[in-house]
Amino acid sequence: MKPENPLKISIYLISVCLSGCTGGLLATVGPDYSTAILNAPSHWSETSKVDSSFTTSPHQGNPENLKKWWQDFHDPILNQLLSAAQEVNTSVMDAKARIAQSRATLVGAEGALLPTLDFSGGGKRSSASFGGNPFVWNQLPAGLQSSWEIDLFGGLARQEEAAQSQLESRQAAWHDARVSVAAEVANAYMDYRYCELQVKTRQKDTASKMESARLSEIAAQAGLKAISDIELLKASVAEGNHLLFQQQSQCKKAIQGLVAMTGLPEEKITLLLIGNPTQIAQLPSPPTFSIDAIPANVLLQRPDIASAERDVAEASAKIGVEQAKRFPKLSLSGNITPTLQNINGAAFFLAETWSFGPTLSLPLFDAGKRAADVELARVQYEAAENKFRSKVRTAVKEVEEALIRLNSVSQRLPEAQKSFAYFQRHFDAMQNLYQAGLGNLMDVETSRRSLLSADMTIKELEKERVSAWIALYRSAGGSWSNDNPQFETTKPPSLHVDENRENL
Repeated sequence: MKPENPLKISIYLISVCLSGCTGGLLATVGPDYSTAILNAPSHWSETSKVDSSFTTSPHQGNPENLKKWWQDFHDPILNQLLSAAQEVNTSVMDAKARIAQSRATLVGAEGALLPTLDFSGGGKRSSASFGGNPFVWNQLPAGLQSSWEIDLFGGLARQEEAAQSQLESRQAAWHDARVSVAAEVANAYMDYRYCELQVKTRQKDTASKMESARLSEIAAQAGLKAISDIELLKASVAEGNHLLFQQQSQCKKAIQGLVAMTGLPEEKITLLLIGNPTQIAQLPSPPTFSIDAIPANVLLQRPDIASAERDVAEASAKIGVEQAKRFPKLSLSGNITPTLQNINGAAFFLAETWSFGPTLSLPLFDAGKRAADVELARVQYEAAENKFRSKVRTAVKEVEEALIRLNSVSQRLPEAQKSFAYFQRHFDAMQNLYQAGLGNLMDVETSRRSLLSADMTIKELEKERVSAWIALYRSAGGSWSNDNPQFETTKPPSLHVDENRENL
């Protein structure tokens, strides 16, 4: 009876297993992972306190629309800076590299479930003699070798599961890196515009001082003002110029910070920043949304939490990988090598050899190493789970802190505006008294400083409001749209949300 071709046997066994096996052939060891429960609070404690002027809802309560919030600034300068920073940022580039590494790991894990097939070919010419005349022997072998580890207990399936979870985690980490860079650049851009605002205020204040000094000098020449007042005004002008130059220096430093973040030449960034006169000394206006419209599961769209959850899934699968090493391993291997050969130039003839058979390995004694590896995998799973829950608590804290900042600004800004109005009236009154010869110049300058301080306070609160909105979008999962398909992968399953939890 002619034996069956070993390749046909291998193909048959593969088809039988792959048609009915999704895990181990006999069993799948290790825990079956279920998506983690997100113990998030049922409501935000600060939500109801946010002023209604800050809580319009352009996304109609759909948190998915937060992923495009950066473009909703409607600031082309900011968009260009964000795009440039994304291309050169080290964290983003490293995250891309880790995605490529994880993808290669997944390919290797998937390949381990299938047989390997290798081809070899060659040629050999030799001379031999068995006590008589030597003869020339030509050989032209061509062979196929195949091996296949049968996944009896699901170790290879768990390895594939771990690799898939790792890839999804790296994908989420890449998004998180992009979001972090975007928030950093948006804050740096806002800081520069705030610096321009301060320069503008300083220029206005210095111009007012110079005009007062000019008018007082004219009055002094007519004998209506004391020389001491003129000297005081000149000192005030010099002080104003000093503070103005200092503030302009801070703006130049802010430009250097944007150069470092984006990798763009300083000249190009400077042209971008001053190219549109209507945007000079104007803080960016972030799109607002109502946190009331976002349920507690807003945390699910945060890429750092998604990444941490996938790390838990990977750690769970690795328990099964280590447990499978404690069970027997079965491998099939075979080869077929047909060889064309001839002797002393005679006609070629075909010689064929083949082999096929299983190999069973049984772990007998390893001094407890495999059991220790399983225990280590369990500890690493617990660590990943604790890290995930810690990130959830941190995310809740970041949302609450951003809401507190917004609430604080909404309460303080109107009071600061009232304060500025009163200081303006006081300054106008003191200046009118002095110009009429009834007031004291020192009182005028004291009032001027108070007015300037009140104006700076308003600008600082306006900056704080924008910064708080950026922090809120960042903490609420505001992200980039998925515009790089080459780095996309399967979306991780949604997490279970325990909405009955009041506290973490």
